[in-house]
Amino acid sequence: MVLWQAHDEGFAVKPGFSLPGFDLDAFVRATLDEDLGLGLPGGGHDVTSESVIPADARFAGVMDSRDAITVAGLPIAVAFFRALDPGMEIEVLVEEGAQVPAGTDLMRLSGNARAMLTAERSALNTVQHLSGIATMTRTYVDAMQGHATLLDTRKTIPGLRHLEKYATRMGGAKNHRMGLWDAAMIKDNHVLVAGGVAEAVHRARKAGVQDVICEVDHLDQIEPALAAGASHLLLDNMDVPTLRAAVALIAGRVPSEASGGVRLDTIGAIAATGVTYVSVGRLTQSAPAADIGLDFTPL
Repeated sequence: MVLWQAHDEGFAVKPGFSLPGFDLDAFVRATLDEDLGLGLPGGGHDVTSESVIPADARFAGVMDSRDAITVAGLPIAVAFFRALDPGMEIEVLVEEGAQVPAGTDLMRLSGNARAMLTAERSALNTVQHLSGIATMTRTYVDAMQGHATLLDTRKTIPGLRHLEKYATRMGGAKNHRMGLWDAAMIKDNHVLVAGGVAEAVHRARKAGVQDVICEVDHLDQIEPALAAGASHLLLDNMDVPTLRAAVALIAGRVPSEASGGVRLDTIGAIAATGVTYVSVGRLTQSAPAADIGLDFTPL
């Protein structure tokens, strides 16, 4: 199976921060354009800041967390502010992936007041969302108590997959496949059309696919899937005793993944069954935003 790993630098706040497949400049531009109403009648500017704040006014600001969180997204916040004021002085105070208590200062900045106010919501939305994902992810990782490895899924907000999967990594998970292109995942509907797990796996192998993940719902599907060449078995919606039996049948021949209906109160027992991975869709699908604020002071 492909465990997608980005070659990011973690505590990167330089313009060189990058994620493979993600265009940071385009994301910042599109997000700001949306907020400014670029292309709409009367749009293209921050009417409140332009009418209230003098063009040469300067602010100092502090971004801080009101919750205990796992931090993710500060380099993207930096990019929002620098897009509107390239000379803005910004000091990032904590590393990406750090676990910090409530009341922690995350970033200090000073620069053009209008630029700060215009970029504020886009920057905060991003950091709140990504830190929320990282924080939930860390909670699930801790609940696993060192058993198995936590994986995310493709249950992401369209257009934000690379950022959301980055956030799960900051929380201690690994990435499942990034999309439909980097591994085959044979699920029940594929099996239905192909006529069985063995035939579905065989077709994928015959097509030259190297990484073939096969979902199995019943123990009697395991041997046919393995015999046909599955490289990874997804054990779907199995209870804990059935997972233990499945792990025994697989006997380490390929990685195994528990998936479906995993909750915080059940993941510890699921991880302890001996599976290689546990995947959780709610990490990116349902994580609440972290409570992070940004307070300004005129200079």
